[in-house]
Amino acid sequence: MDTISACALASSSGSLLSSPGGVWHREFRSVLQKMPLISSYHVAGKNTSNLSSSLRTSFLGERCPETRKVIKAQRRSRRGHGMVSVLKSQGESAIGSREFQIPEDIESLKAALATAEARADAAKKAENQALDALAIMEAKSQGAAKGAQNSQEGTLKMEEAFRIEKQEGISLAVQVEKISETAIQNATARIIEEAKLKVAAAQTAAAEAILELEERLRQAADEAASVVAMEAHVAIGEARAAAASAKAQADKFEAILNEQVKALNELAEAEAKVLSLEEALLTANRQLQIANGETERYRIELGTAQRFIKTATARVEAAEKTAIEIQKAAAEAAEERASSIERAIEAVKKASQARTDANKVAFEAEADALRSANATSHKASEARRLVDKSRFESLERSLLAVEGAAGAWKNRAMVAEEMLRLARINGAEIDSSSLVLDQALNVGRLEMLPGSDSRIKDLLENGPRRETPDWMKRRLQTGQQSLPPMQPTTITAEIDAVVPLQLPSPENVWDVSNTKVKEDDKFSVRAAEKEALDLQRTALERALQTKSFKTLVRYPEDSEEKSESGTGSGREIVFQGFNWESWRRQWWLEMSAKAADLSKCGITTIWLPPPTHSVAPQGYMPGDLYDLNSAYGGSEELKQCIDEMHKHKILVLGDVVLNHRCAQKQGPNGVWNRFGGKLAWGPEAIVRDDPNFQGQGNPKCGDFFHAAPNIDHSQDFVRKDIIEWMKWLRTDFGFDGWRLDFVRGFWGGYVKEYIEATKPAFAIGEYWDSLAYEGGQVSYNQDSHRQRIVNWINAAGGTSSAFDVTTKGILHSALHGEFWRLIDPQGKPPGVMGWWPSRAVTFLENHDTGSTQGHWPFPRDKLMMGYAYILTHPGTPVIFNDHFYDFGLHDQIAELIAVRTRTGVHCRSPVKIFQANFEGYAAQVGDNLVMKIGHLDWNPSKQNNLAGVWKRCTNKGEYQLWERR
Repeated sequence: MDTISACALASSSGSLLSSPGGVWHREFRSVLQKMPLISSYHVAGKNTSNLSSSLRTSFLGERCPETRKVIKAQRRSRRGHGMVSVLKSQGESAIGSREFQIPEDIESLKAALATAEARADAAKKAENQALDALAIMEAKSQGAAKGAQNSQEGTLKMEEAFRIEKQEGISLAVQVEKISETAIQNATARIIEEAKLKVAAAQTAAAEAILELEERLRQAADEAASVVAMEAHVAIGEARAAAASAKAQADKFEAILNEQVKALNELAEAEAKVLSLEEALLTANRQLQIANGETERYRIELGTAQRFIKTATARVEAAEKTAIEIQKAAAEAAEERASSIERAIEAVKKASQARTDANKVAFEAEADALRSANATSHKASEARRLVDKSRFESLERSLLAVEGAAGAWKNRAMVAEEMLRLARINGAEIDSSSLVLDQALNVGRLEMLPGSDSRIKDLLENGPRRETPDWMKRRLQTGQQSLPPMQPTTITAEIDAVVPLQLPSPENVWDVSNTKVKEDDKFSVRAAEKEALDLQRTALERALQTKSFKTLVRYPEDSEEKSESGTGSGREIVFQGFNWESWRRQWWLEMSAKAADLSKCGITTIWLPPPTHSVAPQGYMPGDLYDLNSAYGGSEELKQCIDEMHKHKILVLGDVVLNHRCAQKQGPNGVWNRFGGKLAWGPEAIVRDDPNFQGQGNPKCGDFFHAAPNIDHSQDFVRKDIIEWMKWLRTDFGFDGWRLDFVRGFWGGYVKEYIEATKPAFAIGEYWDSLAYEGGQVSYNQDSHRQRIVNWINAAGGTSSAFDVTTKGILHSALHGEFWRLIDPQGKPPGVMGWWPSRAVTFLENHDTGSTQGHWPFPRDKLMMGYAYILTHPGTPVIFNDHFYDFGLHDQIAELIAVRTRTGVHCRSPVKIFQANFEGYAAQVGDNLVMKIGHLDWNPSKQNNLAGVWKRCTNKGEYQLWERR
């Protein structure tokens, strides 16, 4: 037994005797049933009187102290003590898992226990019998008590008898219990003694089996160790052989690697030599091109000299031949007679005179030819002017006809609306054959044609015109203005359903774009003549090898303002003619059709998007600068657009990107830094500190643009190529000025060089910098911000204007009830216009801040207040395409432009600020204009120091304008 079972048996044997008869029997039986499943061991010969203290551990756990001492002594005396100690845990677990057989003497113990159980059952039965007898006596006594209720004596006898019988029953029960207890104690003591002896014998046998097993395990461990040692020795030998082989392989690979590294070094040196040779080759090519140009020039001069020499030689030969003939004649005459000499001399004189006359005739013929060519050129120009004038008049008549037709249809619609309205009011049925409606619908297209009767007669005589070309259709379709929206009426859907408005379909309406002309139409004949004259003029210019560029006279010669190179006359009003998504349409054609409307509204200058080929469709990632086929259209469409703007006296600014350029080829190291096209630059054209494109030029002199290689403008060849390209845009395509992109990327002195070389009429630089902020709000003092813009203008020598970003940022906050921001401490406007107004280009939005990008959009509900400010103040205002044509502000902006032009406001006009507080802003600009924005209670009559009589010309609530009478 182990400790647990022994303690349980001891405690049970002590408690069962005091328990009721059936309880100790059941508990003792459960303990007996668990005994065969418990196995433990104990050293033989040990005193087993105290079973609970000697049996400490189970068979699977630790041994008792005496057993451990014996085993340790035996281990010290054996060999292989270390291996046995290593395998100790394994041996113990193996022993723990072994099932030992219980000795056969346990069966006799079970039999003794069964006998004791039988005796306990017999004692239990006797106890039960005594209890039954006691119950019978109690029942008899109760019956006797009932029968003797009337007799006190009988009652006392019965109680005495009952007491005696009860005492006898109790004494009998005590005797039975004592007998049972004595029997159980004797049986239990005998069983425990026998169990102790047998358990001790079993523990001794188990200890001997453990010693034998450990010996076997030690022998097995020794054999396994020897096998392992042998295998380890073999493995070590193999590992050494493998290491030697690996070392040999490593040496071999190291030698190969050294050879490859040497080859790579040689290859790198060769590549470096190749690069140097390529650079030398590029330099040589440039020098060769220069030399070829010089050679070509020398060849031309040599040809001219050779022709001159040939002519002189021919003349000398003729003279020599003549002299020989004269000498021969003279000799013959001397021989013959003297008179022959005189005739020979006379003949020589006649021949000389004939040559002189022939040279004179040839010279006069050449002069006549030149005069004829010049006259032809003048005639061609005059014919072109007349043809253009005729075409413009014809287009004007057509547009007037279209406007007349639109007015007629508008009148019809208004008549129909009036009839329906009256019918609804009167509640009467509508007669569709009403006289007024019938008369309106029966008006023919000749009656709708405006002008005199001569136009109607011309249409009747010449008939309809021929089919209009596609390019003219696009212009007319884009230029045609849609009808204004109809005024809301009280006509209900029921009346519309009863009397629908009968209008003709668009196919049945006469349209100038669908008309055809006769073959002998005067316009077509003049157009053909114009084309023929243009061809003759072009051929004549090529024949004479002359190319002239005649600048349009866009300003009156007697104008007070003289136009400066790059800064204009001061009266420019710029229109940004594109947005971020314009590349998705045929933009050059659309802008051509809008030229007349822009000129009519007072626009003097248009800023077009970048015209060059670009990686990004918007044009701001240019590649080949000489390729003008962009996403906006082809080069011919671009030239046509510029010519159309010039015809309406509008200057054209080209958007040129000079800071960066996208490469078309990769270098040997895989970096895109080789350019293509006519300007095939290499890495030497890129700044050396460009973090992405490994340039070989000089360091950067401005901010970086990280999406493309940054161009090194300090290189002479770069500036020379850029100047030639910009001159090419001026002469071959007609650009009048520049909008310079991202001028923060390079020094302003280079801009000065480009402007002085190309002499533009107007130039704007984009110097976009962040404003100063305090606590998340725009600071009142923005002097540092506008000073940086002025510094760039100074660096450019004042040859270029710059966008007034300061004024835009201040307007964002000022128009939200903070009008006090619109005056600086010196009483001047707070932007660049307050310091250098002639170089300040004011704007509200552009393709970056607004459009679909929206980096810094102007408040939509404050747009007209913003335009009322910049269009009435000094500086050069810019109008954004989206605001003018998409936001419905066309007429309001045109009205402000008209007021600016009429009152003579220009870029240098003085400003006198009267009010600038939380409620609004009021100021006088120039001599003839007073303006107010906001809800300030102010007008010119309330200003004491404002002289003159003023008439309000514009009143839109949030802004008002007054003109001097």
